[in-house]
This record gives sequence, C-alpha cells and structure tokens, in this order.
Amino acid sequence: MAMELQLEGRTALITGASQGIGRGTAKCLAAEGVKCAVAARRGELLEELADEIEKDGGPRPETIVTPDLTKRGGTAPIAEEAIKKLGHVDVLVNSAGRSKNPDYPGNMPFDAPEEIWDGEMQLNYGSIRSLTLALMPQMIDQNFGRVINITGKTEPRDMRTANPTKAACHAWAKGLSRQVAKHNVTINSIPPGKIVSEQILRNYSPEARKNTSKWINSGDFGVAEDIGHLIVFLSSPLARYITGTVIPVDSGFRRYAY
Repeated sequence: MAMELQLEGRTALITGASQGIGRGTAKCLAAEGVKCAVAARRGELLEELADEIEKDGGPRPETIVTPDLTKRGGTAPIAEEAIKKLGHVDVLVNSAGRSKNPDYPGNMPFDAPEEIWDGEMQLNYGSIRSLTLALMPQMIDQNFGRVINITGKTEPRDMRTANPTKAACHAWAKGLSRQVAKHNVTINSIPPGKIVSEQILRNYSPEARKNTSKWINSGDFGVAEDIGHLIVFLSSPLARYITGTVIPVDSGFRRYAY
C-alpha cells in the first residue's frame, strides 16, 4: 500500500528559499499539496520559484522578502507576514544560513573581529531560534507543528565561524524538542553534505569538486531534493515520533559513527 503523507492542505514557511536547499524543499513540499510561504532577500528569485511551482501544478507560494538576518530584529516581521498570508504555519524550515563568512572564506584567525562572530551567530543560530519561537505559540495552540533546521557539521577541521553556531543550534533544538513534544510539535536538524548550490559552486572549482567526490560514498555531490525529500517526511504527521534528532544527509561523507 502506498504511503500517504497527509500533507495536502498543510502550510509551510521556508527561509533561504531563493536558492539551494530552501528552493528545492519548497518544490518538494508543494508537490505534496503544501501551501508554502517562501522567504529570502531576493524577491525576483522567489517570484521565479513561485512561477515554477505553479507551472508544475502545486499551490502557488506566497513570497516574503526578508531583511539581512545577520542583524537582530529581522525575524518577527517574517513570522507575522507568514501567518497573515497563510492563516497559520504548520511547518517551519529554517534554511537560511551559510557555512563560510564571505570575509573569511578560509581558516578564521583566532582574533577575528567580534562583529564577525556576532553576525554569524545571529544568522546561523539567533535568527533560527527567534523565528521558531515567534511561531511556536500558534503551533502549540493548534496541537501540531514541525520545525526542521538546516544546520551543518559541528566538528571543526579548522577555525570557522559556522562550527560553533551549528553546535549551538543542535543543542538548543534538542532542549526545545523536550518541552514541546507533548503538543505534537517536533524539531529536528539536518546537517547537509556536499549539495550543489550557489555556495558550493562559488567555493568549489570543478577540479575541487572532482577531488572531493572521491570521499563521498555515492561518488558525486547531492542535489537540493536529496534534502527536500527527508524534510517532506519529517513534516508529515507520520513522523510524530522523530524529534530532537540530528540527521546528516551526506552519502557517508562524514567519517564518524554515532
């Protein structure tokens, strides 16, 4: 018997939806009948995404142009606009973020300016936490909610701003999952592997991608839908017993065992 994911008519807010994993996730959720609000800074790309989803037969998403999420105070308007446009939010996908600061694409100096660390912590952890908390009361009231955070690896190969911010997100999400499970609200985190996106294309030359692929079990980089398909399941009522987890989707690229 086919698995019915029970997502038809649900609603979702997806940040970082103009490209990469956020964009692919919006398309995967819309294909299951989810009415999405897609949020990012580049409104023209969101409209292109909405056109694609509508052309493919999914519900046309609402679009939300966001401020710079490295600054405090940017998430409350996003939550308000999402609830106004969707009526309520069943699923939140926190996909906005990055793995490298553009000012320090390589190894970070240990004495990098404080504002660099603060901005990355706000983007990769603070904005996720504040947006989730802005939507949590209505999830609790409706006795249903799904929060999925796109995070990253926390094991530092060298000094990077991303590692401590992702670790903070994992620890916070685990704690929150314990408090809200009784309200049928789950919260899970996905550290992606090497997924083709603007960031990957910017940071990896074709030769570097070829060399890195040797360390990936499947032998190639993933695509956004590889993450999106898991998000679809975690968004479903069928995933009620999965919460507080960190689920890498990386074709075995990371070499540690849990």
